[in-house]
Amino acid sequence: MKPSVLTGIIQRLEAMTNTANETEVRRFELDGVEKCQVAYITESDAFEMTESATGTVFRFDDIDLVAMEIFDLLG
Repeated sequence: MKPSVLTGIIQRLEAMTNTANETEVRRFELDGVEKCQVAYITESDAFEMTESATGTVFRFDDIDLVAMEIFDLLG
């Protein structure tokens, strides 16, 4: 059985929430091509995902929802 991609995404997002920095940023890539950037904003306890292809910014207050969006972009 293949390891879960979704589990890896969630682990990276959870690591972002455990930092002391005000804003933590991660990039998610597929085959070396950046698909999105995700920022965790501590003061609002929310994630902002910027889709690289369009520049569209999405805001999420639920880790599962942002993980599913990232998974879709990487699929």
